Amino acid sequence: MSCERYQIEFTKQAQKDISQLTPKLKTKLKDILRNKIVIKPESGKPLVGDLKGFYSVRLSYQDRIVYRIEKNRCVVLIVKAKTHYSE
Repeated sequence: MSCERYQIEFTKQAQKDISQLTPKLKTKLKDILRNKIVIKPESGKPLVGDLKGFYSVRLSYQDRIVYRIEKNRCVVLIVKAKTHYSE
C-alpha cells in the first residue's frame, strides 16, 4: 500500500511532552509535522539500538520528535516530543 499523506497519532507520552513545550516549539512542531513528516516520514533520521524502527527529527538543540511509521495504516505514531537527555 502506498500512502500519499500520512495521518498523525500521538501516544500519551507524546501528548504530555507537547503540553510542556514552549509556544514557539509547539508552532515549530506543527510545521515539521505538516510540511515534512506527513509528506515524507522517512526524511527523519533512522534510530539504532533499542530504538531501531523509529525515526527522529530535531525540534530544538535538546528536543527531538521520535516517531514510528505504520505503513499498513498510513499512520505516523509520535512517541516522544521532548528531550532524550537527562534533565
